[in-house]
Amino acid sequence: MMRTVAIGDIHGGLRALTQVLNKVEVKDEDTLIFMGDYVDGWSESAQVIQFLIELSEKINCVFIKGNHDVWCENWLRSEDVNPVWYIHGGKETIESYELFSEEEKKQHLAFFENMPLYHLDDENRLFVHAGFTSMHGVAKEVYKETFYFDRTLWEMALTLDKSISEDALVYPKRLKHYKEIYIGHTPTTNFNSNVPMHAANVWNIDTGAAFKGKVSAMDLSSKEVFQSDNLPALYPDEKGRNKD
Repeated sequence: MMRTVAIGDIHGGLRALTQVLNKVEVKDEDTLIFMGDYVDGWSESAQVIQFLIELSEKINCVFIKGNHDVWCENWLRSEDVNPVWYIHGGKETIESYELFSEEEKKQHLAFFENMPLYHLDDENRLFVHAGFTSMHGVAKEVYKETFYFDRTLWEMALTLDKSISEDALVYPKRLKHYKEIYIGHTPTTNFNSNVPMHAANVWNIDTGAAFKGKVSAMDLSSKEVFQSDNLPALYPDEKGRNKD
């Protein structure tokens, strides 16, 4: 039976990624959709990208581009270091590339450049790293940065009264375009949840791997969740993006 599995933000945690994929028990016929932010945080960002490139040669994968991926892509292209990126995990990502050749860096750059900003599957399920703001849907979004920086989609879904039906005049029009919407970007741990969260028709799969949380994967049909250990336990000598 073919499965579609969405996988949340990884943030350089290769140990967590391999752990959660082992729990999923990925089959050749599965489709894996990664929600973005593969880099920045833990010490194996470059190694995560190399692993994903090799994985995509064996399994059907979709790699959505996240904001941290945009920053890393720009650095690989120009070697210019964005100061905001540097203090939010960029330093660790730069260090992870120390043993990678220029040819390997070019391969990784091409990998980032080919990532879509969103993906719409045959069942009208939307996958986007952060969100979108156009009431007409993603195809009408004016500012592409919204796809990897927006938080208003998730905030709106969280505050939507559950008693309001989709037929109601006040029901948000941007939610009506898609059967389901899958996002990352905003850790569910911000809302005291260590598992993926569901609000309206939006599923948030980012369970705080950049900080003290886990990498999560979800079978979209059954909604079964698979999770790694907490990242600090897998990288006991590192802080990731934790400040304390």
